[in-house]
Amino acid sequence: MKNITLIILCSFLLLSCGKQAENNKDKNPFVVDILLKTTPVKDQGQGSLCWAYAMLSTIETNHLMQGDSVNLSVDYIARRLFTRQALQNYLSNGKKHFNQRGMASMLIHIIQQDGAIPFDSYYSKDGVNYNILCRKLAMAVKTTHSFADVQSKADAIMDSEIGYMPAPSVHMLGATYTPLEFAHSVCRENEYDNYTSFAHHPFGSRFILETPDNLMNDSFLNLPIDGLMNLIVNRLKNGRAVCWEGDISEPGFDAENGVGEVPEKKVTQEMRQQQFESLKTTDDHCMSIVGMAHDKQGNCYFIMKNSWGTSNRFHGFIYLSYNYVKLKTIAVFL
Repeated sequence: MKNITLIILCSFLLLSCGKQAENNKDKNPFVVDILLKTTPVKDQGQGSLCWAYAMLSTIETNHLMQGDSVNLSVDYIARRLFTRQALQNYLSNGKKHFNQRGMASMLIHIIQQDGAIPFDSYYSKDGVNYNILCRKLAMAVKTTHSFADVQSKADAIMDSEIGYMPAPSVHMLGATYTPLEFAHSVCRENEYDNYTSFAHHPFGSRFILETPDNLMNDSFLNLPIDGLMNLIVNRLKNGRAVCWEGDISEPGFDAENGVGEVPEKKVTQEMRQQQFESLKTTDDHCMSIVGMAHDKQGNCYFIMKNSWGTSNRFHGFIYLSYNYVKLKTIAVFL
């Protein structure tokens, strides 16, 4: 009888320890200092449209912080992008390929030219595999022998893969807009600017950032890294989100655990430059910075809203250490 009681007691203790360990794992080890309002975390799937997700998310948060309800369609942006690329692919006889990559600044160009619409107006309930979609579009254009047929073929494929386009008007708060008018209402011309920090160009000047994803040859204002970090922090303190573009290939970047850290205790301009020139810092990913936090030791972290769904430890958010952002930032848009 005593042995049975002992076994039951040990089993209970083991279960309790297991539950406690599980609760500790789920518990957020960070103290949140700033957390801006956000729309729900989205999932870019197998595609490479993080730049569109992140920049739209930044715009959405900035409107939410002003009391506006704005949630924008990435699928609409993708459709406009691939429609243009289909025509370019045809006219270049296949030399200009379909390309999902870009920088956050490219999103601004697209909505200023083609407009924007709300998320609820146009989205695929089952998600879209944009890798497959681009292959289908390329094959369709290759077998098209008339310029007039390019867009109709592209539209038919995108209707099937994404969904039919809604009526060419946006109804919001009792008003009716065209997609272009709606885009200009949520993102004014020249509202956002591009910033970077690299020593191979003079600080205080603008230059065209030499990264493969800068497809529009956009210029960036070059600031010393300490000035750029202060700009990010002050923007967050003033209730504004920041779109971040940088490198996530570091061993310390753990998306599932929701944390990104680097071993460097002090990050200098020279270290940034060396890693950029040796291609250890590359243009890998784009996220929206929506807050700040600190750990038990008082170390500062930035709260990033990612676009890989909600299955990680922090339900789609990632905490990047201050030094990670300082070392691995390619550019910010604010």
